Amino acid sequence: MKKRTIALILSAALCVGLLAGCGSTESTNTGDTSTPSTESAAPADDSTTELSGTVVTNGSTSMESVMGSLIEAFKEVQPNVNVQYTGSGSGAGITSAQDGTADIGLASRDLKDDETGVTQITVAKDGIAIIINPENPVADLSVEQIAQLATGEITNWSEVGGNDAEVVFIGREAGSGTRDGFESITGTEDACKYQNELTSTGEVIANVASNPNAIGYASLSAVDDTVKAITVGGVAPTEETVLDGTYAIQRNFNFIVNESNSLSDAAQAFVDWATSADAADLIAGAGAVPVAE
Repeated sequence: MKKRTIALILSAALCVGLLAGCGSTESTNTGDTSTPSTESAAPADDSTTELSGTVVTNGSTSMESVMGSLIEAFKEVQPNVNVQYTGSGSGAGITSAQDGTADIGLASRDLKDDETGVTQITVAKDGIAIIINPENPVADLSVEQIAQLATGEITNWSEVGGNDAEVVFIGREAGSGTRDGFESITGTEDACKYQNELTSTGEVIANVASNPNAIGYASLSAVDDTVKAITVGGVAPTEETVLDGTYAIQRNFNFIVNESNSLSDAAQAFVDWATSADAADLIAGAGAVPVAE
């Protein structure tokens, strides 16, 4: 009887041990399966968040090349965001940002003291090229000579080393950022004598290209081989000379945003991307000078 009792005790102890072992195995397995579950629940990286919507931009025609490059490349970053561009002049761009008809106004000049309720964000710098017809032998002018040609103080090209021909001065309409930049830098505000006042940079270039005696001004980013960009004080308008400040006639390319109305996520993403180092090569490729490095 005593032996039987001992056997029963040993048998019970063995079962308890086996049950404890089984419990330990279940606990270990539960812990293992929880790890991958936690990893799969990790939040996504915000930088890859896909956005959608329409971003309306409106303003400077001088910024057309830059905006075209930025919009095309941003489509690859955010394929569901549609960024629209309308070239209507800097003044209209600032007004559209003020009244909310555009998410982002575009201005190829800085804001004036009386243009309130909006803030400017500089995207790039741009030289204002002084352009003449390729047949014109003049190669260099000082800022003072350019001002005299614009105001009619100099009326014949022979006075600055050119042909014996009447100067035809062509420029932009009132409200243009390019005109404002040119006149403020040369000190010719309200004094220029225009033979033609045109509504876009492209029109100015086309008019100068078609007239051997014409002179005008245009965004460096828009100048092509149909016209000749002269040096100013011996300095050519290039990305390097605009960036280091040695080229005298230059201005800022600005995004204009309303101070009271927050940008949509899509519009803010476009602004952030366009002003980042990621867009610098695109801006340079469009003929302007990026400010982000």
